[in-house]
Amino acid sequence: MSKRPPLIGLMLGDAAGIGPEITVKALASGALEGVARPVLFGDRRVLELGIREAGVDIRYKTHASLAGAECETGVPLVDLNNADPGVVAKGRASAAAGRACIQTLQIVIDHALAGELDAICFAPLNKAALHLGGSPFNDGAGLIASMTGFEGDIGEMNVIPQFSTFRVTSHVSLREALDLITPERIAKVVRLADRTLAGMGKARPRLGVAALNPHGGDEGLFGDEEIRIIAPAVRRLQAEGLRVTGPIPADTIFLRARDGEFDAVVMMYHDQGQIATKLLGFDKGVTVQAGQPLVITTPAHGTAFDIAGQGQADAQSMEYALRLAARLAAERSGQVAARA
Repeated sequence: MSKRPPLIGLMLGDAAGIGPEITVKALASGALEGVARPVLFGDRRVLELGIREAGVDIRYKTHASLAGAECETGVPLVDLNNADPGVVAKGRASAAAGRACIQTLQIVIDHALAGELDAICFAPLNKAALHLGGSPFNDGAGLIASMTGFEGDIGEMNVIPQFSTFRVTSHVSLREALDLITPERIAKVVRLADRTLAGMGKARPRLGVAALNPHGGDEGLFGDEEIRIIAPAVRRLQAEGLRVTGPIPADTIFLRARDGEFDAVVMMYHDQGQIATKLLGFDKGVTVQAGQPLVITTPAHGTAFDIAGQGQADAQSMEYALRLAARLAAERSGQVAARA
């Protein structure tokens, strides 16, 4: 008897953005058939808005809770009635939208922690809206960690078909990021990358570490962080047995990763790698919450307020995020079964 596909808690995302539209498009595409069993969490009125924006129809059945939320045809929706589209204006960050996202995310995480969902996938959230809605964190990673209660090493992993990226620093100003780059922080992120990729089936993953300065500083001519900080960290990690190389100038490391030399690149700051991954795979990029005890994915792009409500949004990254969540959940389930 074949095993049923993973049960995925699927959030509609920020109601002011393209989340409802791309969620509906991804569900209507048929790409999840036999791959995942999605259960929608959110406001029925927002889902109906997404159906109108997408210009396609999906069959769904409303439920008051996850218990018994099964549909023979269509998709179950746990209607939280928490994001009135009449209050949440399209294309703008708002406290109302942020509060609804925080509440919905906590509910979905609680179900996953209780073992009632195999994975979580959420359509794009907006950091400014989350802040207005009461989140004290700069990004979703901190908020999610506070909700799961996990205190180990975490980070955002960006996945495109060619390679993945991990960040030594993330959602902080560039000026602040420079002071946060330390040997200890680099080592923590490289180890996280190694564990995460190994958990995804890549035995002894090949990791490249980006330099910070132009051309890697040219032997300290314009910046010595490579000499003082990055290279010593890489040598210590190599001594631990990790397959890690670096520092490699940022203007070539992503070419080498694209051509198959590395499974992942560890970058020093946010845009150092985001520019490369979005250029190479904007419509396929997925963000994974690495290190968390739960499988959590989301498209690597944002809420796209500038085109929200216009029916123009591309749902490919949403499809990829759902499919990756299902694959990671299935792999994790297999690993747990193997250990039992």
